[in-house]
Amino acid sequence: MRILRIATTQMACSWNTEKNVACAQGLVRAAAAQGAHIVALQELFETPYFCVDENAEHFALARPLDENSTLQKMSSLAAELGVVTAVSVFERAENAYFNTLVVIDADGRMLGSYRKSHIPHGKGYSEKFYFNPGESSYRAWDTRYARIGVLICWDQWFPEPARILALKGAEVLIYPTAIGSCPTDEDPHATDTIARKPWQNAMRGHAAANIVPVVAANRIGVESGRTCSVRFFGSSFIADHTGELIAEAGEESEEVLVRELDLDAIRKHRIFWGIYRDRRPDLYKELLSLDGGRLHAGADPPAQRRRRMRDGD
Repeated sequence: MRILRIATTQMACSWNTEKNVACAQGLVRAAAAQGAHIVALQELFETPYFCVDENAEHFALARPLDENSTLQKMSSLAAELGVVTAVSVFERAENAYFNTLVVIDADGRMLGSYRKSHIPHGKGYSEKFYFNPGESSYRAWDTRYARIGVLICWDQWFPEPARILALKGAEVLIYPTAIGSCPTDEDPHATDTIARKPWQNAMRGHAAANIVPVVAANRIGVESGRTCSVRFFGSSFIADHTGELIAEAGEESEEVLVRELDLDAIRKHRIFWGIYRDRRPDLYKELLSLDGGRLHAGADPPAQRRRRMRDGD
């Protein structure tokens, strides 16, 4: 029996970075005090969600990973408490900028980083203005307590990354996120039908389809830019390997939630269910195209489109 105690958290953020980082550290300490082995923190917790609109001044917030003091603080904390966490930061790499997650093991070692690969863009969520899309492949990380997969916010709407991480042996999927009301909504509090339920349901579907628990950490509070405001609805949660919610935070309160998972029992359930046995990757080649068109051997998607147009398909 391998028992993993996993935690999710949520908090409000201000423009006082030191206060935000101290709050995040406090949440990790609280989770560790409840026996947590792995602690999920929300996306970009050092500051408010600056992507609420386009403001070039915010590029000054980005740092190279080896110059980010928050990573050093969280690494020291992980080693002190013996917990695993993944820390979301705004990364500058020469002339490129990324929304990056750094995986920190229970001894404080930074195992590596993942750069957000799906970048949204819309009113209140102007991420394409700030971030380059990550170019690295999806990776499962071996930590002291479990093999974990990490993705970031908008990645959660796509089934492919979750399946890839499950195929690579991830025993838990962790999603730091920042999601709330749509600024164009007449009633920004009507989030159950607009975003909150679909947001949870998408990730719960990944849990059920891959037979892997999912943990999401969101932020709370109203955050404003020059052009609009977003109310972040919290509701951070832990879903088990069947997609059932086993823990859910409120929409407005700072919280720490810790739950136990029996990784050996979940593995047996995956084997029994047979979905990895019955997969047919030979039939999924259309996923490599943008429009679901048929593939020609050795052709890239643009070439496939040109060939179909030439052939009158």
